[in-house]
Amino acid sequence: MRTRILPVLLAASACLAGTPGDGEKRTRIRAALFAANPLPKLDARLHGKFEPEPGIVAERVSYATQYGLRVPAIVYRPAKTAGKGPGLVVVNGHGGDKFSWYAMYAGVLYARGGATVLTYDPIGEGERNAQHLSGTRAHDKLQEPAELGRRMGGLMMTDLMQAVSYLESRPEVDAERIGAMGYSMGSFVLSLGGAVDTRIRATILAGGGNLDGPGEYWDSSKPMCQGLPYKALSFLGDRAAEIYALRAKNGPTLVFNGTEDTIMQGGKRDFAAHFDDLRRRAALLAPGSRVFENRYEERVGHRPLFVTMAAALWLEKQLDFPAWTAASIRALPVTHVAEWAKERGVEMDKLYATEHREGGTRALGTGIPGLSREALSVWPREEWERGKDSLIYETWLQRARAALR
Repeated sequence: MRTRILPVLLAASACLAGTPGDGEKRTRIRAALFAANPLPKLDARLHGKFEPEPGIVAERVSYATQYGLRVPAIVYRPAKTAGKGPGLVVVNGHGGDKFSWYAMYAGVLYARGGATVLTYDPIGEGERNAQHLSGTRAHDKLQEPAELGRRMGGLMMTDLMQAVSYLESRPEVDAERIGAMGYSMGSFVLSLGGAVDTRIRATILAGGGNLDGPGEYWDSSKPMCQGLPYKALSFLGDRAAEIYALRAKNGPTLVFNGTEDTIMQGGKRDFAAHFDDLRRRAALLAPGSRVFENRYEERVGHRPLFVTMAAALWLEKQLDFPAWTAASIRALPVTHVAEWAKERGVEMDKLYATEHREGGTRALGTGIPGLSREALSVWPREEWERGKDSLIYETWLQRARAALR
């Protein structure tokens, strides 16, 4: 009896002191960003499938999100499974989508390990772009009032949480072994989604994770998808520590950056010291929980490091891949991404294709196929044209304006 009384007394004293509990904080984050709560009905649909390589199946799917819109996605999975395996979500960086090299690479790579991997188009990119284009940053233009930026943050968080719901619905996925990997802007979206969604077991934040204070990098960065949503969470006080403390109570996180990633350093001279202090503050808010851990790749810049051997080894510890062990991962060869992209005819964003950034990535595994835009499109172009109003940024903007308070 005694062991049950103490937690009750502590919870009661917290309420009397006016301190919100974890559940209330999660609810307030969702409310501040107008994120769906409860989540919309999933309404998942299969639109076709193909084999990118023997033993791997890629399914073209879509699912519902906020404002009556749909999210197009590719799901990579092993052709044959024995029992349930882990699920993974890829959350793209700014300008990225399911056509990005790292999305297709991660999809096939981790499906080889026995995972079911979902990659999707963020709003304004890929099949959610009015011209069916990638790398457009279509949602960057600041829209008034500022509430629209908050609503965009909530949409991006909802898209991610719906991806988790989709993986949960798959018969081959163990709902207790769902992870997510975010890159750059995707690391920001995942830091919020990973704090709010208690179903996400493990997260990797690559090229990011450096949440900071008032007026610093994340407050002043791209306003629609980052700055305005982050400012909306000022009610948390120490936002960065609070977000990481909530995440720690849900499961482990790896923050994985290049030591020369000037994009994410945000002008800080001592990047590592920033994370050390952030971890200390988060640990005070989540005593007994496993607060995030850091890993660095020396002398490299902005990269989606979740496709590397180090990331796969970390995920293996958290999620237990059916087809891999730590020893078998270490035995795998690696691929120089710039050479792979050239050989396979895979387009890379020119801003990031340099050796110091994404082009120089040493990705785990070899022989990953380069997949065409046609193969990775959920709908044939004519069918997409007929139904694009349920997908694109312009429709979201129109409906979000109609929903303004």
